[in-house]
Amino acid sequence: MHSPTEAPVSSSSPPARAALGSRALFPDLEVAVYLNHASLSPPSEPVRQAVRGVLDGYARHGMLWYREEMERRERLRGQLARLINATAENMALVPNTSAGVMTVALCLPWRRGDRIVLFKGEFPTNVTPWQQAARRHGLEILWMETEAFRHDRPAALEALEDHLRAGVRLVAVSAVQFTTGQRMPLEAMGELCHRHGSELFVDAIQAAGVVPLDVQAMHIDYLTAGSHKWLMAPEGLAAFYASPEAAERLEPNVAAWLSHEDPFAFLTEGPGQLRYDRPIVQSARMAEAGTFNVLATAGLEASLGLIEQLGVAAILEHVQSWHDAAEPGLIERGFESARMAEYGGRSGILSVRPPDPSTTPAWARALAEHGIGCGTPDGWLRLSPHWPNAPTEIEQLMAAVDRVLAEGLPDGPGP
Repeated sequence: MHSPTEAPVSSSSPPARAALGSRALFPDLEVAVYLNHASLSPPSEPVRQAVRGVLDGYARHGMLWYREEMERRERLRGQLARLINATAENMALVPNTSAGVMTVALCLPWRRGDRIVLFKGEFPTNVTPWQQAARRHGLEILWMETEAFRHDRPAALEALEDHLRAGVRLVAVSAVQFTTGQRMPLEAMGELCHRHGSELFVDAIQAAGVVPLDVQAMHIDYLTAGSHKWLMAPEGLAAFYASPEAAERLEPNVAAWLSHEDPFAFLTEGPGQLRYDRPIVQSARMAEAGTFNVLATAGLEASLGLIEQLGVAAILEHVQSWHDAAEPGLIERGFESARMAEYGGRSGILSVRPPDPSTTPAWARALAEHGIGCGTPDGWLRLSPHWPNAPTEIEQLMAAVDRVLAEGLPDGPGP
C-alpha cells in the first residue's frame, strides 16, 4: 500500500517492437487494407494498453495517480520536441490542432492593416481562425493557391516572396496538403519569411509522424499537430510549438490557471499560496490552460515510442516504396495521380482520381466493400498507408479495383 503522500509506481513491461510492414500490433483491425491514416489511425495494442493503464491507475489509486500523469506529460513533451528538433521547454500540449491555431490567432498583438498569407485548398482548421482574427482586428488576407506549388514550385515561391517584400505579418500553411498529399517547401518558405521579417505558422497534422520536420532548419515560428492521424494516438490532443522569440510576442489571451508559473503551489505547499498574481509562463506552455486529456497523453507516448523505434525517415521511405508500387497500376487503370515528381514534395498520401471526380465517393464505397479503407477529400481518392502497411497489400488493392471496374460502381460507371 502507498501512503497518502506517496505516488504509486506505474507497472512496466518490455516495450513492444514495431516492424515496418507488419500489422502484428493491430490484432483486432478488421479492414483488410487500411489506407486511411490521413483521416484517423487505428490504435495499436501498445496504445490501447497505455490507455487502459491510466484508467486502471486512477481506479486503484484515485488522485495519487495524478503524479504519474504529470511525469508522463513531461516525458511526452520531450518526445514531441525530438520529433521536430525543438526543446521540451518550447512544447505544449493542447486539445487539438485547432486549439494550436487559435492560440496564435488570438494571442498575437495584431495591428490594424497587418497582412496574412493564406492558401486556397487548405483544410479549414488553418483558415477559419485567421479569418476571424482578420475580422476582429482589421487584417488583410492575401490568398495564394496550393496547387500553384504543385505545378510550378519556383514560380509559386517567387510569388510568395513578392508578397513578403510588400510586408506580411504571418504566413500560415499546412506542411502537407490534405487533398493531394503535396508536401510544401517549408524550408524555402521559412527562409523567405525569415529574410523578410515575417512569421511562419505550420499546421503539421498531415506530416508529423511520417515526414521529417525540423523547426530550426525550416525557420518555423509556430507549429501544431493533432494526435490521431500519423501520430497514431487517440483523438483529443495536439502538440503546440512556439519558438522562444515567437512566444515572447504572444499575449496571454488564452491563459487560465495552469498557465501560471508554479500553478500547483496553493494545492501542495500549505497556506498562504493561493495567489492570483503569479506570472503567466512566457512560452508555448501558456496555452496549457487547464485539465488535460490523460488518456490521449498516454496513448501518444506509447505511439511515439513505436515511431521513435522505426525513425520518421525510415517510415517515409517505407511508405514511398508502397506508393512506388501502387501508383503505376492505378494510372494504368485510368486514374490520375496527384503525386509530386520530386521526392521532397511527397508525403504519406497518394491521391488519385477517376476521370469523373464526382464518382470518387462511389469508388470509396465500392472499395470498402472489398476490404479497402481510404478517404475522399474534394474529389480525390486518398490512399494513406503508414508503417504497418505491407507491400503485399498492393495486390489486394489492384484486385479490388479490377473487380469494381468489372462490376461497375454502385452509383454509376467506373473509369
